[in-house]
Amino acid sequence: MNARSRLRFGFSPCPNDTFAFWAATHGAVAGPVELAAELADIESLNERAIADRDPLPVTKLSIPALARVADRYVALPSGAALGFGCGPLVVCRAGSPLRSLADLGEARVAIPGHSTTAHLLLSALAPAPREVVAMTFDRVMPVVASGEFDAGLVIHESRFTYREHGLVELADLGVVWERQTGGPLPLAVIAARRELGGPLLGAIGETLRASVALARREPARPRAFVRAHAQEMADDVCDRHIALYVNAFSEDLGSVGRRAIDELLARGRAAGLLPPEPSISLGEDG
Repeated sequence: MNARSRLRFGFSPCPNDTFAFWAATHGAVAGPVELAAELADIESLNERAIADRDPLPVTKLSIPALARVADRYVALPSGAALGFGCGPLVVCRAGSPLRSLADLGEARVAIPGHSTTAHLLLSALAPAPREVVAMTFDRVMPVVASGEFDAGLVIHESRFTYREHGLVELADLGVVWERQTGGPLPLAVIAARRELGGPLLGAIGETLRASVALARREPARPRAFVRAHAQEMADDVCDRHIALYVNAFSEDLGSVGRRAIDELLARGRAAGLLPPEPSISLGEDG
């Protein structure tokens, strides 16, 4: 690569993503790759990749979406959302007759998208609800609070703010996962088109690694970008969100992170929830 490559990069406007990828999309890290930000809700990015509609060369994907596009995308070793204590929550109204996951069989549940890791976990760890309806993640809490739905599956900053909507936690799916596996919960990865080829995939991975490392080392530098896309979010919620979702696994999945992703994929396939692909490359292409 003699010339600097410019590639479109899809990720969410959530604080963890804007924090982690500010440097990579603002020329703050050196290298042969220039990444141009295209911000969208995670389920929109999932659906775009699955439909192969104006495909992004580099994009954030939930684990179930990755499984469905493994023939076209490879997961990169940096930029992932994976860790302990970061799982999606099942919430309901205070005073609801629901007491545990076992009660969801007769419930109407709002979820943040069919291709999200949150939905995969709910499907794998709880009885099938009477009805599941997908919507953008920011609508889940209001429809549960209004009584339109019996329960909701919340992700992102919603795990810090659900009490403000008069909701209570029914179950933490991350805790259930950690108790069953002993490992961290993988939520999403950054994936790139396989056709880019090994050298460019490696360069993208290194750019992401440097971007996450810079943000963790100098957290004040991405702050304005984070605030610009989180205007309705209190500063303390932003800070807690970043601290939870941007960690050492975000810099490099490592063997522990790779095993966690393999475990979730294997469980999803065994339950008939994911395509029976033989394997998914996790950065080896670079």
